[in-house]
Amino acid sequence: MTAPAQPTHPRRSDATRAAILRAARERFAADGYERATIRAIAADAQIDPSMVMRYYGSKEGLFAAAAEFDLRLPDLTKVPPSRLGETLIRHFLARWEGDETLVALLRAASTNPGAGERMRGIFADQLTGAVAIFGTDPATTGRRAGLVASQVLGLAFTRYIVRLPPMADADPEELIRWIAPTLQRYLTGSPDEAA
Repeated sequence: MTAPAQPTHPRRSDATRAAILRAARERFAADGYERATIRAIAADAQIDPSMVMRYYGSKEGLFAAAAEFDLRLPDLTKVPPSRLGETLIRHFLARWEGDETLVALLRAASTNPGAGERMRGIFADQLTGAVAIFGTDPATTGRRAGLVASQVLGLAFTRYIVRLPPMADADPEELIRWIAPTLQRYLTGSPDEAA
């Protein structure tokens, strides 16, 4: 004889995690990454700050779990093939310049494994999908997307995190002129075409 099935109730930890994430999303949106604090998020969730740390380990880990990130990549099927590199670098510069959550995620990804995993997932899913649609050899899609990501993330790191003067002070149009040909080669060229 089998025991009667127990009714399924949400676990208290699931409800606590959901409350933390809800409070964190609201707090990060209202205050930005730098000004949001674990104490304020815990107060909003009506829990002790130690519970936030127990579930997420750090502010960076919480941010990586809570923040919604969409690169909002353009539809590359509507872009002339010769302008793919320029279109992507323009897009990424606009996204980084206009969205502090992406800069905060990059900062967090450099020190927090959870944030690093989140950044990898965003770029793997969204950028690889965008690169795949314009018809290059499927065997090279992942590599091409990885090369584009290395260029874009390197630019973002030097411009917005380290604030290396030649990069932080550069006019976006100048950066576009320098970087667009490299992204174009990554997207449509071959390794044998390297100059």
